[in-house]
Amino acid sequence: MLKAHYCMVSASVGASRAGHYVRQPTGYRAFLPAPLPPEKLDLGGELHRLLSTADRALGRLDGSVLTLPNSELFVFMYVRKEAVLSSQIEGTQSSLQDLLAAEAQLFDQHLPRDVDEVINYVAAMNHGLARLRDLPLSVRLIREIHAELLRGVRGGRLQPGELRTSQNWIGPAGCTLTTATFIPPPPHAVPDALGALETFLHNDDQLPPLIKVALAHAQFETVHPFLDGNGRVGRLLITFLLTERAILHKPVLYLSHYFKRNRQEYYERLQAVRDRGAWEEWLAFFLRGVAEVAVEAAETARKILQLRERHRSAITDHLGRASGNGHKVLESLYDRPIVGVNDVRALTGTSYAAANTLVSRLAELHILEEMTGYARNRRFRYAEYIALFADADVVASS
Repeated sequence: MLKAHYCMVSASVGASRAGHYVRQPTGYRAFLPAPLPPEKLDLGGELHRLLSTADRALGRLDGSVLTLPNSELFVFMYVRKEAVLSSQIEGTQSSLQDLLAAEAQLFDQHLPRDVDEVINYVAAMNHGLARLRDLPLSVRLIREIHAELLRGVRGGRLQPGELRTSQNWIGPAGCTLTTATFIPPPPHAVPDALGALETFLHNDDQLPPLIKVALAHAQFETVHPFLDGNGRVGRLLITFLLTERAILHKPVLYLSHYFKRNRQEYYERLQAVRDRGAWEEWLAFFLRGVAEVAVEAAETARKILQLRERHRSAITDHLGRASGNGHKVLESLYDRPIVGVNDVRALTGTSYAAANTLVSRLAELHILEEMTGYARNRRFRYAEYIALFADADVVASS
């Protein structure tokens, strides 16, 4: 019924610190999670060290991004990288280049059909971030995000925005309720389980914020409240909590990069929580990921700043009287890294001929790169910037 993520059938049928399995009238056992926080949570020793490391890494990342000129522009690509990676965990094939091309309305028969799912992820994240200004993170907001995520795409028939009213399960392709790896709570228990999670999010329990985020993500994935899209919504939940709690001022932590690189361990750690109450092991895995990706994202911010200064200098040194418009185009590329001549004309308020000349000169400086091979309706990409967020070989071959 759901995607195959795990390869081993759980043997656990008893209780753990995370909850317990309950036999249902038709014979299968569904898991009922215990309310958060877990009992006797041990945050000392190695977890204390990992928490300190993750906190410091996030602080450096936040500072790095806030020092960028007009940091709002630079959030654009961080959000899209997270969208691509989180969607790829669920089986989509679309790359960052595919997403940018689709958003630039560069219709190409070779674009993966699932690119709309990634576009929806971006829309869901932006919707959630905007709503958080007026609405606390809640079941209501989670349902809104889910509706945005599945609007008009694969899974769109599976009750977007509605809590499930039938049993779902997780396991290898073709598995059934009797052979599933994990069976989340029965549908009648989902509203209460989500309500308890919402209460936990807003309780003043003195838990370190990152610990609270990690616990909430695991609990959401265990409740699995929707028929589709639970993984993506659960990872969006991480972003929303980090920004709502001001752990990060901008959504620039693409943690799905870590989850994708360590996909099997990611699923195994979540399952170990359910089977053995292995909360500390999950927390260690999560905190290592936060620290690792925060360092990478901060390094990306540093490279963005270097790239911008190098290209600003090139424009000033080589474009003469056109340098003012050249700088204007350069700044716009951080928010829209694929453009056409008409886009440049509209941005600069010049004639088509002048815009075309400016684009050509930016291409000569290797700031823009023609990507379509067309004689007309050409599109140009800010290739070096895109390459900071995507594998260079993917960018070069697209």
